[in-house]
Amino acid sequence: MADPRNYIIESLDTGLRLMRLFLNHDTLSVTDAARELGVARSTAHRVLSTLESRGFATRDASGRGYSAGPELVVLGRPAGYAPGTRARLQVVLDAAATATGETVSTAALIGDQVITTDGRESPHPVRAVLETGRTHPAHATAAGKVLLARLTTEQVRALYPREELHAVTGRTLTSRTALLAELAGIRALARADSAGESAEGMNSVAVPLPAGSWRDRLALTASMPAGRGGATELARHADALRAAAALLPASP
Repeated sequence: MADPRNYIIESLDTGLRLMRLFLNHDTLSVTDAARELGVARSTAHRVLSTLESRGFATRDASGRGYSAGPELVVLGRPAGYAPGTRARLQVVLDAAATATGETVSTAALIGDQVITTDGRESPHPVRAVLETGRTHPAHATAAGKVLLARLTTEQVRALYPREELHAVTGRTLTSRTALLAELAGIRALARADSAGESAEGMNSVAVPLPAGSWRDRLALTASMPAGRGGATELARHADALRAAAALLPASP
């Protein structure tokens, strides 16, 4: 049987190895890439430029570093589905559900969508319904916004190339400019709120869970009817979610 190594296309192999680096690095400079791959800086620069042209890499504000582009973010396996990760999250979800009394969930970002990976439903007769596996526009949800806030401004712009954003309800942010402004505040507070932005009459608050890289990032959210989710309640639930998030066991 022929050795497959005899048929390797060197430039393609370099590009694939470089894409793998983005799985464990939030940013890479040309020098970093060249060193990690054992190639010349000129080669690393050409490969990064090619990946950028196809959406697999995006340049940061300085113009000297690169981050995972929207195409790579979409292709990356969503966090929260691996059996080991799900098992580690159970103590977090249980604690969050007990402390808030509301529907709690974990969610991952896939491109410009957020997907619910697990959760607990509130015992209240009137409650937010847990919709595991369902996706929502990230800009309209607390979980989506708190995860978008973990990206760079350049990555967010790449995910939303147009200024106009889809309105899910009458309260949804409808411009990229407004979204970027809100994300700046979310980064400062380390929490995001949604007041009827993805479902009329439902409010939510989300905080980020600890993660080693962008592929592992998850949000922890509490959702509830607006009547139980005013500003004071959302702030209190945010504290409860942070306390629950602190219980997340370290990765083995």
